[in-house]
Amino acid sequence: MRPRLNVVLMWHMHQPEYRDPFSGEYQRPWTYLHALKDYVDMAAHLEAHPKARAVVNFVPILLEQIEDYAIALKEHLAVNAPLPDPLLRALASSQAPQGEEDRAELIETCLRAHEQRLIKRFAPYAELAGMARDFLKKPNELRYLSDSFFADLTVWYHLAWLGETVRRQDIRARTLIHKGRGFDAADRRLLLELIADLVGGVLGRYRHLADCGQVELSMTPYAHPIMPLLLDITSAREAWPEVKLPDEVVYPGGEERVRWHLDEGFRVFERFFGRRPMGCWPSEGSLSEQTLPLLREAGFEWCATGSQVLHHSLRASGLHERYQHCLHRFYAMDDDGLTLFFRDDGLSDLIGFKYADWHADHAVDDLIGHLVKIADACHDGPYVASIIMDGENAWEYYPENGFYLLDALYRRLAEHPRLRLTTFQDLLEEAPPRTPLTSLVAGSWVYGTFSTWIGEKDKNRGWELLIDAKKTYDRVMASGRLSTMEQRTAERQLGICEGSDWFWWFGDYNPSEAVRDFERLYRLHLRRLYELLGERPPAALDQVLAKGHGDPSMGGVMRTGQGS
Repeated sequence: MRPRLNVVLMWHMHQPEYRDPFSGEYQRPWTYLHALKDYVDMAAHLEAHPKARAVVNFVPILLEQIEDYAIALKEHLAVNAPLPDPLLRALASSQAPQGEEDRAELIETCLRAHEQRLIKRFAPYAELAGMARDFLKKPNELRYLSDSFFADLTVWYHLAWLGETVRRQDIRARTLIHKGRGFDAADRRLLLELIADLVGGVLGRYRHLADCGQVELSMTPYAHPIMPLLLDITSAREAWPEVKLPDEVVYPGGEERVRWHLDEGFRVFERFFGRRPMGCWPSEGSLSEQTLPLLREAGFEWCATGSQVLHHSLRASGLHERYQHCLHRFYAMDDDGLTLFFRDDGLSDLIGFKYADWHADHAVDDLIGHLVKIADACHDGPYVASIIMDGENAWEYYPENGFYLLDALYRRLAEHPRLRLTTFQDLLEEAPPRTPLTSLVAGSWVYGTFSTWIGEKDKNRGWELLIDAKKTYDRVMASGRLSTMEQRTAERQLGICEGSDWFWWFGDYNPSEAVRDFERLYRLHLRRLYELLGERPPAALDQVLAKGHGDPSMGGVMRTGQGS
């Protein structure tokens, strides 16, 4: 019998730090909304298919925010403590905002959803959305909208963002959907209790799945930094020789900062899941030869990135012709190093970008057809097809939040005679032979380069501001004037500033609203860092860094494929 092809599904869960560093208030609600819709659904699908296996990757700073929301919701329901998110406060409040600007902002927030999949799916929500858009065209008339209109709109927004498994199974969700209109204080309380239960319980569900051996949990460094660029900004030239880099091309103390993100990530991860992860999805699949020893030193046994990094590396090694009949191998840079897995970009992007408009059975037929072809080509040893993608954003484009696709995907992959659904950890326990690479070209899952985070005017300016802040940080830390607690607070604040998402959104091709939000929040975090260091923030932080020119209606919600 021909050996079965190993197939690994890895879902990456990531949201950046959305809290205002001064007030602690969330500037965007995506962390808890994705928890309600996607993190809950993804756990439920695995629970419904106990023979299925998957790797689920978490960014530690996301774990902390989910916990923060869970605590805030619990305290609000218990003693009416204030909620740290304006959208949740609007849901809880019996009174609509009074000012014209505040009313418009709440309406715009409650319209940030996929028109076909989330808004038009529910007739009452679609009717409310139509009225809301009409009033936005006549801002002077916003004052005439009643408190009940805003109550219905905010309730429906949250009902639309619930996971499909919740809408089907939870009596509270079904009751509210059936009521449809005229939601009163008791209804809003019921919905808040449902939200609190879902957010407060979701991480425990993944821990249980890991305890049962069905799921392998892996990790990204703490605040999602691009480690190769912290180690060596010029590594961007390896896959993109003509890139225009910032004026300064050395990030001071980058190796120390990478170690901090790894150590802090482990500390947070172990607190939530009671285990140390064996594997790492480095932020955006960003890897370089300098990064690998640090990952191994931290204790990881595997890491993964995109297939374009593999193609660049094989060409640089002169090995492409030798391996091209089957690239789905276990790779390593040396005998003692990490095992490297490479995302099958084609298969992953079929789920992330193409199958949303297909019938679920046809989509899974197509995917399995591709996998069987790989199994036929890769028949002379153990091989693995790695499907790695975002576990949250793509599903908004699918009917019923991808319910039918995910249900069929797990069921049929787990039962297929030519395919073996497994995890990276279980594969390594079998000690498979590893294919040697003589070089690894630095890059990420996006085009195999770092072009999404550096090389454009606004992105480079963001790096220059960060480098200036890091120099100030080093000087103040060396002075010894901060207490141990003050040093730890500043250290974490620097880590947030080093996150990759700021640079992702800079650039004039991105939606103006998303650029505005992330640009403002980035400058706030840098300003907060200077203040924690006891230094005056530079005047440059008073100036808008980037504006963007993309479609403002997108609002920065969607990053399908792997990214967050």
